[in-house]
Amino acid sequence: MEIAIAADHAGYHLKDTIKEYLKSKGHQIKDFGTDSDQSCDYPDYAHPLAKAINDGTYKLGILICGSANGVNITANKHQNVRSALCWNVEVAKLARQHNNANVVALPSRFISKEEAIEIVEAFITTDFEGGRHANRVNKIAC
Repeated sequence: MEIAIAADHAGYHLKDTIKEYLKSKGHQIKDFGTDSDQSCDYPDYAHPLAKAINDGTYKLGILICGSANGVNITANKHQNVRSALCWNVEVAKLARQHNNANVVALPSRFISKEEAIEIVEAFITTDFEGGRHANRVNKIAC
């Protein structure tokens, strides 16, 4: 699977951990940055990833910042992006099953590396249930 990933300075180290994990599982990763833990602005990385999800270049994306709120808000400005802030496996599964989320936003300051990997694994391996949930998801776009 091809997966897009991006982070700001607060999520930089977690991004690298997740990238290595996903590569070890055979996934191809497109890294939209940042490339260091020096202070930066999260929209500079969240917008390019969200554009690539929005236009269909990538099916799934991972965004990381300190609280995940900034990257999540930014990504959801894009019409075809459904970004979900996930802090545990159950929330990640529900975001995929019920909301057809295509981006997971991770709060690097509030979850461990192990939890992040479990969340990402759940997110990328869980399918959308469709049915009654599809009707709701289809009402999201303006």
